[in-house]
Amino acid sequence: MTEIVIVGGGAAGFFAAIAAARADGNCQVSLFERSSQFLSKVRISGGGRCNVTHALFDPRMFTTRYPRGERELNSPFHRFSADDTVGWFEARGVRLKREEDGRVFPVTDSSATVIDCLVQEAKASGVRLFIRKGVESARLRTHGGFDLKLDDGESTACDRLLLATGGCRSVGGAEIARSLGHTIEPPVPSLFSLHVPASWLRSLPGISVSDVQLSVGKLRERGPLLITHNGISGPAVLRLSAWGARVLHEKDYRFSLRVNWIPHVSENELRTEFQSRREMEPTRRVNNSPIGGIPARLWENLVSNAGIFAETTWTSLTRAGMNELIRQLRATELEVDGKSLNKEEFVTCGGVRLREINFKTMESRVTPNLYFAGELLDIDGITGGFNFQAAWTTGWIAGHAMAGVEPKILE
Repeated sequence: MTEIVIVGGGAAGFFAAIAAARADGNCQVSLFERSSQFLSKVRISGGGRCNVTHALFDPRMFTTRYPRGERELNSPFHRFSADDTVGWFEARGVRLKREEDGRVFPVTDSSATVIDCLVQEAKASGVRLFIRKGVESARLRTHGGFDLKLDDGESTACDRLLLATGGCRSVGGAEIARSLGHTIEPPVPSLFSLHVPASWLRSLPGISVSDVQLSVGKLRERGPLLITHNGISGPAVLRLSAWGARVLHEKDYRFSLRVNWIPHVSENELRTEFQSRREMEPTRRVNNSPIGGIPARLWENLVSNAGIFAETTWTSLTRAGMNELIRQLRATELEVDGKSLNKEEFVTCGGVRLREINFKTMESRVTPNLYFAGELLDIDGITGGFNFQAAWTTGWIAGHAMAGVEPKILE
């Protein structure tokens, strides 16, 4: 009987364990989780609703949502895509729904639905589940396989080993991988909001803008933005932090950020609109006349930042005032002085170097019979279900490969 050990009881670990156990009943699959509960990240993701995946069903387009791992995930997603994930869960009684932004959740709006499905499926497949039992170290045996030392002083052995311990903020999996010959890309945060000390901005918590463009040097992202008590967040900020994770880390999260509040309106269109306001509403005050869908309170602050007095009307707006208002609307400079992790995602970039992995099987190219899945790899996606999909896919492929069985969709 082939002994398979999976280290890490998260999404990737469970999916791999189930895949391996179902693929070959002669495999003895054991899953070890260091903490007191399985699937803790699944439990809290999406505000406790569990954003299972994203309804972007073209595998090639799906990969473009990964700042790190886009090229490597292309083949895996053609083998087990978001569409396959939906089918897998629904075949096991978990009904899913697609929200307007493409995120996919259980219709129950409860992560417990997903957790119960995975735990029940693992038990029904014969997976041996252990909590409060971590793997401290792994040593390659002379004749193949691994000797494992557990954190309770016990030891065990296995023929095939999967490391699925999550992001590298938890060093255990990374240290085992390193001890078995792998290179670890240094972990840095990805998906975080930005601290902005400007008092005028912090006076506007809760205000959102549906479409802004953010830029830091060559980094540029566009999308919704939310003003918070500490600064700014929202999809545009999270995407900027994901693609710029290493660049912003090198800057120690202190840099100038440029905001275009109305990227859908050109400078010439703005000037035409200003002239129209001058002609059609000459006595109306500028600070009471938002343009381009900008919320009223934000507009008032941008007008004030442009040096335009509260009583200034459109007919009395000077050319210099108009030019400065255009600059404020299209290129507000915000000084950033820190970050806050997005607690629903807490993703890191960094992990096991991708070129050391065979993505057809998720097996190590360095150490035979060693496999990887999930965020321990140097793979991370933007918010919206993409990180879970990488976990499902890499776990599914690794599980079948460890069982020595060519996978079949929805097996």
